[in-house]
Amino acid sequence: MNTTEIIQTLGGTFAVAKLCRVSPPAVSQWRNNGLPGDKLVLLAAELEKKSNGKWSRKEIPNWQQIWPELH
Repeated sequence: MNTTEIIQTLGGTFAVAKLCRVSPPAVSQWRNNGLPGDKLVLLAAELEKKSNGKWSRKEIPNWQQIWPELH
């Protein structure tokens, strides 16, 4: 999934801004610049649920260190 697909899957710009506690313009910039890694980690579990199997937390680099229980 690309950044735009991730944002749309999570409910759009305003929903992601609320989840990340940032402004909607910040989320809009992510569409061009990419989703910051710390925000992706924050959104990962929700994205995994809402993507209906299209995305997994295991796609994040070093996921084993973040979620060792997923081994």
